[in-house]
Order: sequence, then C-alpha cells, then structure tokens
Amino acid sequence: MGKIFISAGHSVFEGSFRDLSEGVGGIIEMAELVATRDLLIAELRSRGIAIAVPSDDLTLEETIAWINSRATSQDVALSLNLDTVTSPELRGATTYYIANNTIRKRQAEIITNALTKRVPEITNRGAKADTIASIGNLSFCRQIVIPSILLELVFANTSQDRLLMQTRRRDYAIGIADGLQAWINETATTIPVFTPANRIPVTKPVTYPEININLNGQSYEEKGILVAGNVLVPADLVDRLGFDLSQIPLTCRLRYQSIVYVQAIALRELNTSVSWDSTTRTLYLKTIFKVFTGQIDQIMGVGNASEVQLLMFLKNNNETALTNYGDLPHIYREEAEIEGVNHDIAFCQMCIETGFLRFGRGIEPEQNNFASLGAAPSASATAKISGASFADQRTGVRAHIQHLKAYASNAPLFQPVVAPRFHLVARGVAPVLSQLTGRWAIDPLYDRKILALIRRLYESAGIF
Repeated sequence: MGKIFISAGHSVFEGSFRDLSEGVGGIIEMAELVATRDLLIAELRSRGIAIAVPSDDLTLEETIAWINSRATSQDVALSLNLDTVTSPELRGATTYYIANNTIRKRQAEIITNALTKRVPEITNRGAKADTIASIGNLSFCRQIVIPSILLELVFANTSQDRLLMQTRRRDYAIGIADGLQAWINETATTIPVFTPANRIPVTKPVTYPEININLNGQSYEEKGILVAGNVLVPADLVDRLGFDLSQIPLTCRLRYQSIVYVQAIALRELNTSVSWDSTTRTLYLKTIFKVFTGQIDQIMGVGNASEVQLLMFLKNNNETALTNYGDLPHIYREEAEIEGVNHDIAFCQMCIETGFLRFGRGIEPEQNNFASLGAAPSASATAKISGASFADQRTGVRAHIQHLKAYASNAPLFQPVVAPRFHLVARGVAPVLSQLTGRWAIDPLYDRKILALIRRLYESAGIF
C-alpha cells in the first residue's frame, strides 16, 4: 500500500477557489481547514496508513513540486479546499478530477460518497471534471504525477456549511478517511510513477495500451497511450497542429519507448476540443477554435453561438435564470451585432460577473447591471447601492456592450450612450480580453476565466 499526500489551503487562485492567505477572514478559514486536515491525518495514521504533508507556507506550485519529488508508485494525493459563494442556496462538498478520466471520476465519487455517508447533512454535489473550474482546469488535478483529487469541503461563507464542519469535524475526518482508504487500497496495482525530471519509470518497465486518435474527423497515423486512465498523445502531434509545446507543463508529459507524450486534456488549453470514447478506445481531437485563432479573444468581432446555444448554455448552468432572463441571449446578440462587439465574449463575461445571473457581490437583480458597471460620478456620490442601475434588461445589456466597445475600439457608437462611464474610458486601450484584466476587474485570472467559459460554451454547442 502506498501513502497519501494531503494538502490544505494551497489554492493560490487555483480555479475558482479562494486564496486563504488573504485577510483576517482568510486566516480564520485557513485555521478551520487545517484543524480538519489534522484530524484527518490522525484518523488515517490510526488505521496504519502512511501520510505525507507539505508545509502550510508553500504555494500551490511549490506544493505540486514537493509532492512530485517524493511520489512513488501507488501513492495518491488529495487537496482540501474551501470556496465562497454569492448564492446562499449553494451548499455542500464537491470533488474535482482531471477531465476525461473515468477512473479518476469514480475515485472522486468514492470520496464524496464516503463523506456524505458519514455526515448525511452535507449536500453531496458530486464529482466534477476540473474543466468546470473558472479557469478551465485545476493544476492540482493535472500536474501531479500520481493520481490526485481536489476536495472542496464547504462554502466558507455559507453559515450552515461552516457550522456543520465546526460541530461535526471529527465525522468529516472519518468520512474522508473512509474514502481515502478505499482509494489507496484500489491503487495497490497502479502503474509505476514517473519522475518529473526525465519521466523515466522508477520501477520495472510496463506496457501501456495503445489508443486510436481521430483528428478533425480523420484517423491519425500515430497511436496514443492510456496511462492510469489518462490519454496521452505524441508530442509531435502538438507541433504539427502549430501549437506551442512549451505551454504544456513538463509534469503533463511522459517519455515512453523513446517517444515523448503529453496529456491530451492539456490540448484543451490550446483551443482544441478533447473527447474520449472508451468503447472503441478512440480519442477525438477537434481544433474547434483553430478557425478562431487570433480572434477568440478579440472583443470587436462576430460571435459564433446562436441564441438557442446561448440559452441552453445558461440553462445548463442555472436553469432558474430562464424564468426572468429567457430573452437575454437574444438581446445580447442583437445589441452586440449593432456595435460590432463579439457577443460570445460579452455573454460569457456577463455569466462571470453575475454568477450565471445569480448576482450577489453588491449588485441586485433589479439593477439590470449585467457586467458590474460603475455608476456615473455624479450618481455614485449619493448612491445607496453599489454600481449603476438601468431601467430594463435591454438598457443594461446595451450599457455593457457600449462599455466593452469603449475599451476595445475608437469607432463611434451607433446608438445613444447609456453606459454611465463611457466618456471616462481611454478609447481603444483594450482590444483583447487580456487587457481587461486590471482594468475591468483586479482578478489576475479575469481574462482566463472568460476564455475558459467561452471554451465551455463552444464545446457544449458543438461549434467546430
């Protein structure tokens, strides 16, 4: 039996999760998380299970490197995290696993099921692919050389969840330990681990099953390999697609039979759709964003999603929003088309800013403010609520589109100005999404979150 690496609170802007090092509230939440982790460690050790714990002062990147340098065959890794939520109805525990890995999904389900069996009051939010994270991936799930899972214990700012963990902390620890014990027992026959330095097997050589590769509807001449449920493709394929191989971390690569392979799911961040058919052992790669290279992040342009596709995307992420906002996809496409703004970008930005129309963060639904727009200087001095307010949904959308155009273009507007701060923006300073980061929002991952949502939209809509 191997050992379990347990990390706590090393989020550092990982996906949508909180950086617990920030502020007094974060310090308190970090203490809560560490207290739960320490009980978990004690419970696992009482069962004779070996544990390895990185220092609490390591960053996420340092934690991954620390684990990779010490990992051996049959080890696993778990990251404990907290998150915050703007909607009080969202509660419960969630496990995240590397996307397109059915083995890891089942193992993630083992952990959440064991936890909620021990503490049935916890809402089991299930196992989710890491592509649902706000930046479209989780490094802890992808860059660690052994099987790894991220467990989101509670929403820290939901009082019921927080109180439940505080009063049932030992049960939390026992439940998680039950899941981890089942997981580590399952890995007794796991394939050998590869060192981050040269990706050479540290134990006796093994043979990995080959898989077929279908690229843009055509069979690819080389085969990929299947390693611990992860599909890997030859690095040469990445080069032939014209992508920058250096964008794929070394920890996502493996050298096997004198050929370097890379995790197929890493190609998703290079604007490629990745899907897996386990029945035929075929990996399907579609360069669905290749057509849009150079314009997927251009604010001025034409969107690709239809109104129905936007509506279904909204429904899949917040079905209740359709009651009051069923016309919003139509309004966004129409208003964006008038001003020449990419409606896919605008709509996905709206989803980020409002939490798929759940709102919060000081903006109320009746304000019709879909992009956290600030009020005009004269209004903000006497405003009792945060941000600007608009008479109806269309005016709110129009203001959003106009504000985007102010940043992205020097061209004049085609409709009267309704964006309250339009005249205060230096025109044309941010034609691409990355230039909105630090201007529209201070979140350093702001543009990556919008791009990740656009990828999810295109994949769900089947836009190729």
